Amino acid sequence: MHQDEETKEMLRDLIWLNALIATELIQITENTSQILRKAAPPESCIVEHAALRETALEIADRYRPDTMLRQHVAEHQ
Repeated sequence: MHQDEETKEMLRDLIWLNALIATELIQITENTSQILRKAAPPESCIVEHAALRETALEIADRYRPDTMLRQHVAEHQ
């Protein structure tokens, strides 16, 4: 039984970590686009990225609700 709980905890950690990576990767993509274009990314990309970011945050919050990830991502805006 202990191993089942340990496995569940590990999976929660991995899901949260993947959500963190996803949100940071979206931000890197936007930053890179802005640098290369010397202008903000297209509005359609910003809207789509916001939706993708929110999905990743919802997943992260489901498995690790009390982290700084949502606050950190909000500071990217």
